[in-house]
Amino acid sequence: MLVLAVVGLGVAIYLTVIHYAGIKPACTAGESCIKVQTSQWSKLAGIPVALIGLIGYIGIVASLLAPDREETRLATLGLTLTGFGFSAYLTYRELFSIHAICEWCASSAVIMTLLLASAVTRYLSAADGESGLPASAPAAAARPT
Repeated sequence: MLVLAVVGLGVAIYLTVIHYAGIKPACTAGESCIKVQTSQWSKLAGIPVALIGLIGYIGIVASLLAPDREETRLATLGLTLTGFGFSAYLTYRELFSIHAICEWCASSAVIMTLLLASAVTRYLSAADGESGLPASAPAAAARPT
């Protein structure tokens, strides 16, 4: 998970830097990335969505570097769920409002989807393991003897 989060962090850093530097993004899809990055949906309340993504990935990396406890696993799950939702919204805007796909944005959306799936698996697996009972044991443990 940490490797995925660091890759996502790298994508977000790149997108944030090119936004503030005013540089054209490297894009194999012609002008699609530029069209997305200069659209009205590239900012939320005046804040570049690339910067919001950067902050999100920093939070995810921090939650993964924190001691492995239920609270940190829940924080990772919450952050990735929020990031997934935001990425889904932005992907919707790319497809149906902007009519262009930024491959950097799409790669971040894929990374966030993988992070969410991993965070859910991690949270649920740890919850099963913390009970001290095998996954099939709760029903048997609940029966009076």
